[in-house]
Amino acid sequence: MEQTRARLAEVQGRIAAAAKVSGRTPAATELIAVSKTQSNAAISLLIAVGQRSFGENRVQEAQSKWPD
Repeated sequence: MEQTRARLAEVQGRIAAAAKVSGRTPAATELIAVSKTQSNAAISLLIAVGQRSFGENRVQEAQSKWPD
């Protein structure tokens, strides 16, 4: 879980740096994790470390991966 938390923090840091360079605030952006082809365990880990926005191209697959 710590590796997932660190990787998420790294991506969020890169987003914050890019936002700053472009004159935007990090709050003006949203990280959407793509869950396509990812296991339920991987998605659960991301949810556990704080990621809340996901993209999936099939509703049926999303329903099986994301908690209510």
